[in-house]
Amino acid sequence: MEKKKGILLVISGFSGAGKGTIVKELLKHYDNYALSVSMTTRKPREGERDGVEYFFVDREKFEKTIAENGLIEYATYCDNYYGTPKDFVESKLEAGMDVILEIEIQGALQIKEKFPESLLLFITPPSAEELRNRLEKRGTETKEVIAKRLSRACEESEGMDAYDYIVINDDLETCVRELHAMIEAARNEPVRRGDFIKRIRGELKAFHLGAESGEK
Repeated sequence: MEKKKGILLVISGFSGAGKGTIVKELLKHYDNYALSVSMTTRKPREGERDGVEYFFVDREKFEKTIAENGLIEYATYCDNYYGTPKDFVESKLEAGMDVILEIEIQGALQIKEKFPESLLLFITPPSAEELRNRLEKRGTETKEVIAKRLSRACEESEGMDAYDYIVINDDLETCVRELHAMIEAARNEPVRRGDFIKRIRGELKAFHLGAESGEK
């Protein structure tokens, strides 16, 4: 049976849209996903562990990793660096796993340029009002930070049309189920079956040339 390479999945969305919770549910309910742990220069939030939610590093370490070509993408968000380590992603894709990158829109566009076969998914609440409510209910940030995140969301909304799917997170269970169905459907789209297309074209061409030879 043909072994399929995994899909590189980019999940982005506004801060407060529920990206992290959705990713956790995907990993919990389905066994074909692997989460790429991003590197960041921001400080850990309460309960976050180094190497689990993120690799927490200082700016010097991050910039050294950039210089060594150790990231497949990186971006800045709210004055901090975020990036995706290369080795983990490539090894999991070759093993047939679908690798999730939970990254910001700047990084997502870099990924799409470097890996056209990647699948970009943007998570959003049903309304801007609901987004503000979720940010306020988290209780982890000041009003100034919330205002900054909403301002950033306004900027990010300009790039939503670059994504393959917009996923509205109104009900968590429904959202996770629909997201998984989108990914499964995308598996057989031509852009992700390039190797198969190339192989079968070659086989059919061989048949065609053989048939022409037999007619002569």
